[in-house]
Amino acid sequence: MAISTLDIKINQTTNSRIQQLDQANIQFGKLYADHMLVAHYEHGEWKQPEILPFGNLSLSPATTFFHYGQAIFEGVKAYKDVHGNPVIFRPFDNWKRMNRSAERMAMPDVPEEIFVEGMRALVNIDRQWVPSTEGTSLYIRPFMVATDEFVGVKPAEKFMFMIITSPAGPYYAKPVSIFVQDKFVRAFPGGIGFTKAAGNYGASMYPTMKIKEMGYDQILWTDGFTHKLVQEIGTMNVFFVIGDTVITPELSDTILAGVTRDSVLTVLREKGVKVEERQLSIDEIVAAHEAGTLKEAFGTGTAASIAPISDLTYQDKHMVLPPVEQWKTANWLKQELGDIRCGRKADVHHWLFKV
Repeated sequence: MAISTLDIKINQTTNSRIQQLDQANIQFGKLYADHMLVAHYEHGEWKQPEILPFGNLSLSPATTFFHYGQAIFEGVKAYKDVHGNPVIFRPFDNWKRMNRSAERMAMPDVPEEIFVEGMRALVNIDRQWVPSTEGTSLYIRPFMVATDEFVGVKPAEKFMFMIITSPAGPYYAKPVSIFVQDKFVRAFPGGIGFTKAAGNYGASMYPTMKIKEMGYDQILWTDGFTHKLVQEIGTMNVFFVIGDTVITPELSDTILAGVTRDSVLTVLREKGVKVEERQLSIDEIVAAHEAGTLKEAFGTGTAASIAPISDLTYQDKHMVLPPVEQWKTANWLKQELGDIRCGRKADVHHWLFKV
C-alpha cells in the first residue's frame, strides 16, 4: 500500500484556535492543535486517511476497545529548528515500536506511509502550533483502537488509527521524588510490559494515586518475583550514575524500549562515558548511596525528556541525591539532546525528520 501526502484527504478548519496558544504559559496536554488525522481499517485493509478539524468522535457504546482494552499509542515530539522550521524527532523508531505493540495486541500493522507521512502532513498543516520557546515542543500522540461494535470477547476486525497534537511545555517542573514500589507490579514476563498498551498505564493509576497521597511524585517499579530488580520509573526508563558508570536496566519483555533511552545511550557512548545495560537491584542502589557513590538518577521519555530524581524512598531508607545543579551527566544530556533536536548541533544520526 503506497500512500503519500497527496493521497490524504484534507478538510481544513475555517476557525483556527491558534490565538489560544500562549507561548509563555504552555501546560502539557491542556490545549490541542486545530487538526487530527484519522484512518480506518476494515476488511483487511487501511482506507484513505483524512485530516479533519480537531473534534469529538461518535462511537457506539458497544465499541470493542471500551470493553476489552485493544488500544495502543505512541509519543513523538516536533521542535522548531534554528531556522524556525518544524522537525520531528525519530518518528520511524516510534512507528516500528507501535507495530510491535500492535502485533502483541492482535492489531494490524500501521503502514509507514500512514504513520510517518500522515504525521508529516498533520504537523505541516498545524506548523504554527509548534512552539519556539526554549524547552517547548509539539507533542504528537498517534494511537490505535479496536472499533468493532461487538461485546463478545475476540480480537477485533475493525480499527481506527488517529494522530492528535498538543503544544507542550516541561512535563515536570522540578526534580521528582520517588517511591520504590515493592508491592504492586507494573509487568510480568510474558505480558505486555514492553508495549505502549493503554492497559499498562491504566493499571498504574491506583498505585500512583496512593504514593502521591504519601507525598511522592512517581513510582520506581521493581520486578514481580523478587521486588528487587528495578524496571521503570512511572512512565519512563530510568538511569543511575554510580561512580563513573551510567547504569540502566537491560531491555526485556517487561521494559519499554524507549526512543529517548536509546538516544541517551547513543550520545553517552559517543562521549566515551562508561555505560552498562544490565539487571540492577535496589539493594545495589542503597549500597551506592550509603557509600556516597550514587551521584545522579533520572528518568527518560518523550514527554519528560530528562527528568532528574531528587530522592528515593525504599522501605525505611530515604535516599537524597546531590543537588541537581551539581550533576554532570543528566544536565549535559539535556543540553546535548536539546541542541540536536533544535539543530544547534549536527544531526549525525539522521534523527530529525523534516516537515
